[in-house]
Amino acid sequence: MKRSTLLLACAVLGAGTLLPGWSGSRTVRAAGVATPDYEVKWYLDPAAVLGSDHKLKSAVLGAFDMPSTVEKMNVAYLDGDDLDLNAEGWNVRIRKMESYSDEEFEVTYKMRYPIVGGNVQAALNAAAADGFDADEDDYEAQVDWGYSSQTLSFSNKKDAELDGYDGMELPDKGDAREVAEDLIPGKLEDWQPGDWAADILHDAHVYGPVGAKRSIGEWDGEALYIEVWEIKKASGSGYEYLVEASFKEDDYATASAKRASLKNKLISEGWFLPQDGLKTTKILERY
Repeated sequence: MKRSTLLLACAVLGAGTLLPGWSGSRTVRAAGVATPDYEVKWYLDPAAVLGSDHKLKSAVLGAFDMPSTVEKMNVAYLDGDDLDLNAEGWNVRIRKMESYSDEEFEVTYKMRYPIVGGNVQAALNAAAADGFDADEDDYEAQVDWGYSSQTLSFSNKKDAELDGYDGMELPDKGDAREVAEDLIPGKLEDWQPGDWAADILHDAHVYGPVGAKRSIGEWDGEALYIEVWEIKKASGSGYEYLVEASFKEDDYATASAKRASLKNKLISEGWFLPQDGLKTTKILERY
């Protein structure tokens, strides 16, 4: 086992009040709902936008004022063999960006709530009942807005340093488990009675590594990201490529207007792919 040094940002959580009849260990606080930002995500047709080298074609780069240079990233997810965390709405991800030093990694703990029929308020209310409310400073609230679905997510990102790694290398299984368990935030740690989450991470399967390349450009005055993900095929032989364009906005109205505008642009260029986000699901299924 490589020696690891963890940069742990300690979260000080306020005392909570149990809901009447609540049988679990989760708590709620008397606060308003969180205020999310919005991340719009559209998928692009790989056959239309990628060259034979699996890089974005020059027409795509030019349309969004993107340089030819990209930033590489590697990611992996940790969960039990039966995806117990995912079944509860949680994802635990370790990421390495090309801009990081050899020893730097990012660990993200994300809780997701489905948004049914576009009712963001209902999802925010459900999240607030679990303590993801206006007083929560350790999680970033966001509505992920895809082709035909929306998801409310709360992400807690933590930095870690691990000795003995080079370049884009992700931690080995032992170090990945150790860092994910050591940095576990209180909400996940207390999600179920006992050491439920810690035990899962202690023996977790590592789903990955999965590589991607990010290009950054501009659309309608906002930063636009296009990521090309190389994901193992379901057969286990070879790779398929997912191409995802995304941008962020602080409010619903602006996100909605620019979402429609970008969709029209992609359709007019013949680049649009009408499907919802499948990236995390495919990684958890195939690795």
